[in-house]
Amino acid sequence: MKALVVEKIADKEFSTEVRELSMPKCGDNEVIIKVNYSSLNYKDALSSAGNPGVTRNFPHITGIDLAGEIYESKSPIFKAGERVLVTGYDLGMNTDGGHAQYVKVPSSWVARTPDAITDKEIMTFGTAGLTAALSINELIDNGVKAENGAILVTGATGGVGSIAVSILSKIGYKVVAISGKSEKVDYLKRIGASEVILRDEFNEESSKRPLLGEKYAGVVDTVGGEVLANALKLIKYDGVATCCGLTSSHELNTNVFPFILRGVRLIGIDSVECKLEKKQAAWEKIASKWKIEDLKNITNEIALDEVKKAYELLLEGKAVGRYVVKISD
Repeated sequence: MKALVVEKIADKEFSTEVRELSMPKCGDNEVIIKVNYSSLNYKDALSSAGNPGVTRNFPHITGIDLAGEIYESKSPIFKAGERVLVTGYDLGMNTDGGHAQYVKVPSSWVARTPDAITDKEIMTFGTAGLTAALSINELIDNGVKAENGAILVTGATGGVGSIAVSILSKIGYKVVAISGKSEKVDYLKRIGASEVILRDEFNEESSKRPLLGEKYAGVVDTVGGEVLANALKLIKYDGVATCCGLTSSHELNTNVFPFILRGVRLIGIDSVECKLEKKQAAWEKIASKWKIEDLKNITNEIALDEVKKAYELLLEGKAVGRYVVKISD
């Protein structure tokens, strides 16, 4: 089978190439999945660069998402031929991931793919789409309604941000997008943003004051750092911010005023270890009432041998939208 393999060749030096490998062997309560599509995420790019917080075991196959069908099963839960997907857990981290034609995983990691969506479509969402859906679910479950006001989405040209903008717009919310890419303003408006604010302008206008005027009903933050700290100051009374990323910074220098004077809530989003039932429910929404009809606006389809170049774009902060990797014909 073919797979994209990252090899450690020296201290802090790694190579990435497509290789021919032996098929994995299926053990008890495991399945082997014939992969049709995978996707690219920032975590995949970090893995390819040998980031020890993501991957420590090399050689290694990247890919934290996959969609395909069961090729072999030694689990009572699944049978050969069923359409399935896997996101999160240890897939693509220290367990070989979805950038291979066949992948072995524990059956407890596997979700069934809803009938109303194709493998390519669900991988356009992938971990990024699941994270966006879980974030939006938290806003809704905590009483943030479209009539309450606009939702601010940070890091809006990235995978999570693009999908969050698109879903929120589809289900009736006004969306204000923040991005560091001035050349992508038209793209963000095309996928559903009613207003776009450039990141530097947003941080500059959000002064050092501990609290600012109430402006947004909720925030979907994908970047952390100064942007999230400033966004918290602008949330309306009883509003909610979700946080799922750290591409700006893992640090959050803020104050308590939004929380104790406006009842603002900050909710962390984890799509890796959250319960499979919660993931399955989110996938069902993504495949139905939250499905983005015009996915081509946010999708770049690439082949396995094009992944290495895409990793460079991700690590340089130049990637836009979602990268879907076609694995099997």
